[in-house]
Amino acid sequence: MHNSRLFPPYPLGVTAANSSFPGLWRAALAQGPSRPFLTYYDDHTGERVELSYATTDNWVAKTANLIQDELALAPGDEVAILLPTHWQTPIWLLACWTAGVVASVGEDPAAVARAAAVVAGPDSLDEALACPGERIALALRPLGAPFQQVPAGFTDYAAVAPSQPDAFTPYSPVAADAPALIADGHRWTQGELVQDAVDAAERWKLSAASRVLAGCGYASRPEIRAALTSELAAGASLVLCRNVDPARLPGRMAAEKVNARVASLGPGQGQGTAAAGTAEGTLGVLPVD
Repeated sequence: MHNSRLFPPYPLGVTAANSSFPGLWRAALAQGPSRPFLTYYDDHTGERVELSYATTDNWVAKTANLIQDELALAPGDEVAILLPTHWQTPIWLLACWTAGVVASVGEDPAAVARAAAVVAGPDSLDEALACPGERIALALRPLGAPFQQVPAGFTDYAAVAPSQPDAFTPYSPVAADAPALIADGHRWTQGELVQDAVDAAERWKLSAASRVLAGCGYASRPEIRAALTSELAAGASLVLCRNVDPARLPGRMAAEKVNARVASLGPGQGQGTAAAGTAEGTLGVLPVD
């Protein structure tokens, strides 16, 4: 899996000289900024949020500026992400990779304790207090509303992100060999993330017309691959669901024109011979019948 090559032909204009994740994002954005990128549902709150590629890019830029300028994090610094299945979670992953910092995911107390910053939702505030660096809290309320009372020891993301610039320029370009992700006890560079995403998109036959339903979080590499990076490699879009009500799924899938879904894979299913039984795990993307 740790392969520095890019599978030719290069997707969406990504080249070997542009094999960082910011390059992959820009290439997907260029396919059509007004296209939907992520549609989010929470069946407990009744919330529905729709983000185009352009709107997502705006959120990513603001968050990357927050990381680089307000938090003063430098490339290689680690950000522990303690967020659930939510539309703001991929925003933070993309912003970390755009700013060149390392996103650490999963419930690892050691990662939180060594991180330069932590990003936490309401249910992870106690764990986040172990971070000696900057602590950012997300209320995860509808419409991105701020906390009614900011937790002690934290900065409210909703209070500081909107004022950040709408465009982001890193102080130094993000290189392919820069560290990008820590998950499941392993580290991935920017180039390895891109290669992994390209390979998965090809293996699962994703395209810009793919509309992928996902109900997983982003706490492991298989989840991030299946419900974020592979879609970006193809310029596809996501329908992300939290607190899923199974009775609502058929109508939602029809209304959102879902044609693929994140699912557990059987041996060799949707993986290819080389991937079966490897560290990829058993999560992948399957077409909807």
